Amino acid sequence: MSTPTTTASHSAAPAWKEWLLTTDHKRIGVLYLVGSMAAFGVAGLMALIIRFEQMELGMQFISSGTEYNGYLYFHGAAMILAFLIPGLTGFAANYFLPLMIGARDVAFPRINAFSVWLFYFAIVLALLSFIVPDGPDIMWTGYPPYSVTSASNTSMYVFTVHLLGFSSILGAVNFLVTVIYMRAPGMGWNQLNIFVWTTVAAFVIQLIFIPVLAAAVTLLLFDKYLGTHFYDPSAGGDVLLYQNLFWFYSHPAVYVIFLPAVGILFDIMATMAKNRVFNYKAAVYAGIWGIVGIAGIVWVHHLYIAGMPDWIRLGHMVTTLLISVPVGILTLSLWGTLYKGAITYNTAMMYAASCLYLILLGGLTGIPLAIPSMTLHLSETSYVHAHFHFIMALFSAFALFAGIYYWFPKMTGRFADGPMATISFWLNFVGVNVTFWPLFIIGKEGMPRRYWDYEMFKDVEVLGRSFQEFHFIATIGAGVIAIGMLLQFINFIASAFNGKPAPTNPWNSKSLEWTHTASPPGPGNFGDTDVIVDENWSPYEYTKG
Repeated sequence: MSTPTTTASHSAAPAWKEWLLTTDHKRIGVLYLVGSMAAFGVAGLMALIIRFEQMELGMQFISSGTEYNGYLYFHGAAMILAFLIPGLTGFAANYFLPLMIGARDVAFPRINAFSVWLFYFAIVLALLSFIVPDGPDIMWTGYPPYSVTSASNTSMYVFTVHLLGFSSILGAVNFLVTVIYMRAPGMGWNQLNIFVWTTVAAFVIQLIFIPVLAAAVTLLLFDKYLGTHFYDPSAGGDVLLYQNLFWFYSHPAVYVIFLPAVGILFDIMATMAKNRVFNYKAAVYAGIWGIVGIAGIVWVHHLYIAGMPDWIRLGHMVTTLLISVPVGILTLSLWGTLYKGAITYNTAMMYAASCLYLILLGGLTGIPLAIPSMTLHLSETSYVHAHFHFIMALFSAFALFAGIYYWFPKMTGRFADGPMATISFWLNFVGVNVTFWPLFIIGKEGMPRRYWDYEMFKDVEVLGRSFQEFHFIATIGAGVIAIGMLLQFINFIASAFNGKPAPTNPWNSKSLEWTHTASPPGPGNFGDTDVIVDENWSPYEYTKG
């Protein structure tokens, strides 16, 4: 099933054409990386606009609430659907999963290429929302009745979701078949990298839940443009049906992002600590697959304040709290992997270590949101989006950046570590704390989320300070993050061309992408020799020298 990625006749083609028509999983991974980083850049710019708008009371830069909603829409949709998911399951899985299992390619290279171009079409469609006069302003959630009654272009939102969802399903089928049938001879299931396990689990979730989201937004499209009434209570529909369908996918989507991020951390920490993964089988079967098993029965905690019977709230409170068990197993395994390790604190490891703090803070602040009586107070406040950013957005973004620094020598043959990388890390780490801690504090006191102005709260004080003063501090933090990210991207580009040359296996890893391939890997990944592993091989077997 292996497919050579280039031929002699292709070598004469222009470089742009080779990239445009490539079926090489590594190049497709790079295309995902470039697209997801571009989406991150634009969505980050939207976040800055939102932050500066809230820095003071009254109108600052935005002319209307509709314009503000448009920025919110793009920021949320692009960060989740065009940055985190494609960055983790598009870039990282495409480039490194086949290398980790000793495969020369993915199972369906042309479908893989089709998948990445669907992703780019979706990004272009999303960017068009800034050009068309009636761009979507319905947030990334698209809740009716507003999304149906709004004069904005709901169809752009729906078709963007369709394209990204179709791209993800194609990728899921491709990689599940690849892992099942194209592992190196001799490689058993308990010899897979944790990143491979977490990616498989994420794609299983995608296959199960994406069709539900596609159905939900398609019914939204029908209601707005064809006059149906699926979500119209006045005509026998149910507006809460959309919320249930949306979160039935969108909460498991948290784990589509969370799981590959955790997988990257395992591979980095085991390598940098030169330790085996602590409690490997418990992490895989109780941690990863425990999350998959529970992920589909916790969505209702997003709807606690919507109308529903109390027994449903209580049931989902239990399942929401229960999912902390497999998450805790994974976290314990991460800490155990570092125990008594000879840890190398390079930039990748600094980002990875910071994720332990982010997951702890995000997890603890999530407990009140799982309990209905407390959520009734905290729901729709800035406490929620501070928690959400710590546990998912920041945790996963930092894990992805850790992965980029970790795999940078493999992709380019050069290091990205150095003073600029260290400075940008600390700016980012300090910046996220300065940004989101104030939002926890004022959120607890009732500061609503998604408000472009909060004049009505001008007299409310927390710890002797007004909401505006907390927003000012948070905006300073956002500015620090922006500087850190800008330095980071400059460093990535500069290092790719002029970074310090790296040896083939600079971290002395035991994983196949480091031990059996050149840097960067060539066509077919492993030269003329097929990879074969014995029953004692492990990507983490450091204690056996």
